[in-house]
Amino acid sequence: MGSSNRDSPVPSERPPRSRYLRVTEKMSWEFKIKKKVKMVPSCLGKLRPIVGQCCHQCTPDSLRKTLGQNSSLGFADLLSVNETQTRYRGWLVRKVCCALFVIGCKVYESPVGDRLERIYQSNRVREAFTADLKVPEGGDGQQQLSLLSPFLPLFNTCISSGLLRFMGWLMLKMFASVFGSIQVNVNNLSASHKASQQDSLLVYVHLRQSYMDCALIPLVLFCHNLRVPYTVCPLHVNNSFLRSVLQKVGVILPPPSALSELEAEEDAVHAPMMTSLLRELLHEGQAVCVGVSAESGHGGQWLARIRELIKEGCVPDVSLVPVGISYDCLTKTNSQVGLRSVLQWLWSLFWRKPEGSVTIHFAQPFSLKEMCDSGRCRIDEWLPLQDLLLPVILHNRTRSVYGKRQMSWLLSSHYVSELSLSERDLSVAIILHLIFSATSCMAAMSTSVVSSLLLYKHRKGVSASVLCRDVAWLTEELLFRIRDVGFGGNLAEIVQYSLTLLAPHLIIAAASSRKDPYIMPRSSPAATLHLSLQAQIVTHTFILEAVGACAVSAMLCEVVFSGVGSRVRTDGVEEEQVKGDMEFDVVLCQSELTEKALQLCHLLPPGVMPPCQSSQSFALEAIDSLVRCSILIMEEIPRDHPICDFWKREGTLSWTTSDQDPYHSDSECEEQEVGSYKISRPSRCPDLLFFLCSMLAGHLRALCWIITALDALDAPLAEAEFIAQIHSRLCDKASQKKKHYESCSEEAAHTAVRTLIDLGVLEERHAGGVVLSVSPLFQLSENRQKLHRFISQYLYN
Repeated sequence: MGSSNRDSPVPSERPPRSRYLRVTEKMSWEFKIKKKVKMVPSCLGKLRPIVGQCCHQCTPDSLRKTLGQNSSLGFADLLSVNETQTRYRGWLVRKVCCALFVIGCKVYESPVGDRLERIYQSNRVREAFTADLKVPEGGDGQQQLSLLSPFLPLFNTCISSGLLRFMGWLMLKMFASVFGSIQVNVNNLSASHKASQQDSLLVYVHLRQSYMDCALIPLVLFCHNLRVPYTVCPLHVNNSFLRSVLQKVGVILPPPSALSELEAEEDAVHAPMMTSLLRELLHEGQAVCVGVSAESGHGGQWLARIRELIKEGCVPDVSLVPVGISYDCLTKTNSQVGLRSVLQWLWSLFWRKPEGSVTIHFAQPFSLKEMCDSGRCRIDEWLPLQDLLLPVILHNRTRSVYGKRQMSWLLSSHYVSELSLSERDLSVAIILHLIFSATSCMAAMSTSVVSSLLLYKHRKGVSASVLCRDVAWLTEELLFRIRDVGFGGNLAEIVQYSLTLLAPHLIIAAASSRKDPYIMPRSSPAATLHLSLQAQIVTHTFILEAVGACAVSAMLCEVVFSGVGSRVRTDGVEEEQVKGDMEFDVVLCQSELTEKALQLCHLLPPGVMPPCQSSQSFALEAIDSLVRCSILIMEEIPRDHPICDFWKREGTLSWTTSDQDPYHSDSECEEQEVGSYKISRPSRCPDLLFFLCSMLAGHLRALCWIITALDALDAPLAEAEFIAQIHSRLCDKASQKKKHYESCSEEAAHTAVRTLIDLGVLEERHAGGVVLSVSPLFQLSENRQKLHRFISQYLYN
């Protein structure tokens, strides 16, 4: 945050409640949006950063290939189709320019041909049938072909030129009714154009947020004359007609017999079938689009299949393209779709006004073969979470075990059992790398900035003028951290635009005596969960500072509970508000502070840390980030002579045999001294510190609540039922407290349960499905209390 935090506004005191009028449907304040926020101009006069570059450590060769990228960053609105994008001119052309534009787009047809026969002849499919004991070795070919019948619709997925153009026109019309604009980073698309001209096989990878992702990416590529990819979509479509239409525009759906993607993967024949299909698509030169979920790991099996094909030599190489999609308003869609629901949704488009916008970044393509074969993408030590944290939690070990948290669950059970340990770790590292890269490409929208400020800094409310100054400050910090923003223009318009979109989740009150309105988030589960979802991208950007701040908070808790007479007062603990500097001068040991940050790193959800960076390096960088933010300052140790003066030691020169060693360093001559930090003195430091701490509070609080509820659960239970009960208890806990609703989302329940499984608190047993129960070690209340105490130390309140 640099020096800009000195200019960050201090929240003003809330005026008496009686002077305000509660507004629910419409905002009763004088500002109104007179025009939409311009998306292309730079925000607040700052240059927008270039995002989406390859990892300098894992893929330096791909990084050096600029692939025609320009230094200037350009954006184009996908929905702004006019006559200049056609070969014709005139008033009639302006009426039908969208249809003419779609007709002029280049389409790469992809007929099915003899794909079924090639899949049937593959050794992988034959071995799968033999191993599954469905067909005896050398059995009747007609019998084997009959077993392929459930997969025939998947194998017949193709791309029809006429239907693709019609669907492209329909999608442009529908999205124009849903969004105000769809901004596409044209500069990064030029890299994909160049890669496709070099006959590279492109695989687009995005983070699963909504099923709209599966339509947006192919539509952008179609409108920019790139090959439309075969898109893996986990949507369960009930209607056979809809399935047929989607499969003729390259959409790969789960089998009709499977209710979910997870259920399909449990079939032993499904994995080799999909691997063979993927092999044939890549042999045909087709592009592929895959979505990956950081919450459940779903979608990672497709990346593992591509890695398996490259290792076997079936495919020479692929170019991976992370795609970041950011929404002003993320619309949740059902996982099951029928013809009636589609027609109802289309009819609703006639009566709604477009809201929000979308920003799409295509990152620079990089070689998967380079990442795997060069050995640069490696983690020195992958260890179970139990080995990393349980010695610290249960046995009070002062030093953590160095290593990286193992996340084998990002792969399906088929790959966990089939791959060797090194190959499994490499596949998981690739999945984590792509989750991190796709998230890093996502732009921070104006609603994300406002949501994070209202949820983490001004939960009790803030005036509009203070909110505007905080938006300007936070935007500068986002740009400083190489995070693009999906908005631009006048500051007041940006805030008005965001508040308009977030209005159903806010209370906006206007005093009769002044024009400055007062804004506060609604204290309801729906409002808090929506703001929390929008603020996730800001949390990802500040993850270093958030980890460091929670480590500082943990050490301050130790100081308070150790019997120190002085006390720390902050507005974050809902008591007295800090008006001046902190009341005592405390020194924090560098090694202990780094240790706290390291232990917290292991509890973080997947995808927030770069997988090519060790946990130790991340923890050190987290503490350094607080120094750059001016939250911490290095403690100066008085010395008789400078630390770099190695010539004089007690007035004599000291020579040893080690001086003959050309690799010997003078710094080894004396023992390395442990550094220390002090809390900086600026009065706004506590406000900034707890703003960062609260970013991780939702995840940590969910863990604490689940631990306290373990003794009341009727375990063992099936995994789905167990998570449903946990989610229900989280909601009940938040309802009792009437706050902290961000800790009771379904995502928080899934992530917390997975962490507790990795930690050994919960046991997985496979008996006709995954069954969860509390492990014997944590059936003891003493061990649960130790775990609760360990996690709760990072909660600032």
